[in-house]
Amino acid sequence: MRLRNKPWAKDKIEEYPQYAVPNPELNKGKWDEVFGNNNPLHIEVGTGKGRFITEMAKAHPDINYMGIELYDSVIVAALDRLIEAELPNVKLLNVNAAELEKYFAKNDVDRVYLNFSDPWPKTRHEKRRLTYKDFLKSYENILVDGGEIHFKTDNQGLFEYSLMSFSEYGLLLKFLSLDLHKSDFEGNIMTEYEQKFSEMGNLIYRCEVKYTNDSKGQS
Repeated sequence: MRLRNKPWAKDKIEEYPQYAVPNPELNKGKWDEVFGNNNPLHIEVGTGKGRFITEMAKAHPDINYMGIELYDSVIVAALDRLIEAELPNVKLLNVNAAELEKYFAKNDVDRVYLNFSDPWPKTRHEKRRLTYKDFLKSYENILVDGGEIHFKTDNQGLFEYSLMSFSEYGLLLKFLSLDLHKSDFEGNIMTEYEQKFSEMGNLIYRCEVKYTNDSKGQS
């Protein structure tokens, strides 16, 4: 994906610390203080323009949401959504997903959403896939015991790879759909990519997996 540079994005992000959290490493282990409550925290790794995280927050006001996005030229669109919606239960982190453990402690997070992640199809780029074992370990280290990953994609190759990766790690498969929009799944909120790909006729794949005592990272 080619990103259009927005040199003003970083300054705008800094203008709204109530939404885009500055110095997030200082809040590790105490995100409940940032949100002002003890509600569950769900994070979206690769939040893009923020449609999913914003609509989820509207639908579930008793859950705290956090969108994580590396590119400031992208996350600024999510920031615009939050400014307009004035949602108290959403925050944004403009950080690298490979460093999640820098910002979250064990038990900080209840659920991880991975929506239409970059498939990194070349074998030499396997370690960059957000469902690679090293990322699964990182999620486990910030999730509560029994925490879940909810994963959506239109990329069949990435979905098949991810199912294998989840299985090899010892995750429990709770839900699986090979054609989400023709399933009986309720409460689906589409991302920008999901709407685009679905309108093109692409199948949408979705699964939910849960960490168990059999997961590789468990001692």
